[in-house]
Formats: sequence, C-alpha cells, structure tokens
Amino acid sequence: MKKLIPALVLCAACAFGSAAFAADTAPKSVLHVVTVSWKAGTTPEQIQAALDGAQAIPAAYPGVLRVWTKTLKQQGERTHVIAMEFKDAEALKSYTKSPAQEAWYKVYLPIRDHSTTFDVTN
Repeated sequence: MKKLIPALVLCAACAFGSAAFAADTAPKSVLHVVTVSWKAGTTPEQIQAALDGAQAIPAAYPGVLRVWTKTLKQQGERTHVIAMEFKDAEALKSYTKSPAQEAWYKVYLPIRDHSTTFDVTN
C-alpha cells in the first residue's frame, strides 16, 4: 500500500500535467470554414477567380494567417470549401465589413448560390 499511494499520486500528476500542457498549447486561432455551391451558369474561371481572391486575403488583411481552397473530398450539393485561419476571435470580428472582405465579396457573392459557415476555435 505504501508503494501504491506514491504511484497513484505520480499518475495523477502526469495526467494533470498533460491536460494542462494540452490547454497551454491549444491554438487560439479561429478557423472560418465555408462550404459553397455556385449559381447555375457559373464558369470555372469565375470560380477560380473567387478562390484566388480568397487566397489573396492574408496579404490584404493581416488578421488572416492562412487560407485553404483546394477541395479534396465533398459530400452533398456544396462543391467547394474555403477555410480561413484567423489570428483570434477579434481578428475574425474585425474582418467583417473590412476593405479586404468587401473587395473579395465583389467577386465571390455574385456567383455564390448557397453557403454554410462554421467558425471554430479551442
């Protein structure tokens, strides 16, 4: 029994330590994920222009760290995904109606039929 108690204390400390470590290392960034279906008659060139416009956002808005636009697999009617990684929740909030968003929307919104958006963080 005397050996069991220190072993249990050590196990508990390790478990707590790893949980605290995971919380400390979890990113604070926000992923903004948009699944998109395009309007009928939208050309591949228009779609590519919208995806290229999304890829250009980090240069125009420093709160966006990364953008992904290459769909590897899709289910349902949404054919494309655009994922943006924001520095934090405040950067996402400030992006709304920013010049960077408004410039991209000029290319994106006229051809977007439906979209679903998720914002996720730790």
